[in-house]
Amino acid sequence: MQVDQIEIEGLRLKVEQLTEQLMQYEKLASLGQLTAGVAHEINNPIGYVASNLVSLNEYTGNLMMLVQQISELLPIDQAHNLKQQYDFEYIKQDLPTLLAQSGDGLNRVIEIISDLKDFSHLDDAEFIEIDLHLGIHSTLNLIDNELKYRAEVQKVFSDLPLVRCVPSQVNQVLLNLLLNAAQASDTRGIITINTGSDEHWVWFSVKDNGSGIPQNKLEQIFQPFYTTKAKDQGMGLGLALSRKIIDKHLGVLEVISEPGIGSCFTVKLPIGNVSQHVIDDAT
Repeated sequence: MQVDQIEIEGLRLKVEQLTEQLMQYEKLASLGQLTAGVAHEINNPIGYVASNLVSLNEYTGNLMMLVQQISELLPIDQAHNLKQQYDFEYIKQDLPTLLAQSGDGLNRVIEIISDLKDFSHLDDAEFIEIDLHLGIHSTLNLIDNELKYRAEVQKVFSDLPLVRCVPSQVNQVLLNLLLNAAQASDTRGIITINTGSDEHWVWFSVKDNGSGIPQNKLEQIFQPFYTTKAKDQGMGLGLALSRKIIDKHLGVLEVISEPGIGSCFTVKLPIGNVSQHVIDDAT
């Protein structure tokens, strides 16, 4: 009777864990949909602002020329006094700078929106051929604020053939690996992203110089809810989800780690025609 009770309790806990895991998967899917929707909605007003900024630059140049011509028609003292009264020389110098800075800021927003769309890629949740480097750049841009205070990111890229995958899911795997690498060290560390290929695989790796993982824990880290992090840093689903995604792509996710030295996670994706899979539960 006591054994049955223990088994029932074990099953109950497993059901609770699986339910929590499904909820996390659903949250990821919902977040992706929300991200794509927000990026789409922001595009229109950003377009207006970008167009208006171009016009403002043109109008500013015309106004400066007009002021200069009018000042030439006025007596020298009167023109000088008016320019001083309205701080014209300062405005003349500062206005182009302000417009240029506004343009730079707007371009950054446009880049972020583009990266969000590339990252979520919910316009097509199917296998498509992509340049893996584009996904890496988009993901790095999105989490730049998270990484820049924790680690220096080094990129060692090779020429790659196109690879067939679901971009949003591969980006999610990369995101998980990068965040884990950033959290692997208590001090500012170094994260190295390598890419390469051979006749069968396209691959990327994320290497950190953090605390490392004991050999007897290397398989456990891919189990749902296994984590050594504080609760506010995650529930231990990132690597489990990542392996599930890569399995669906007929790929390989492997890890090499040494305590005190660091860890290196490598994702291999097959070159060529990958069969279409039903992968809704992995997003």
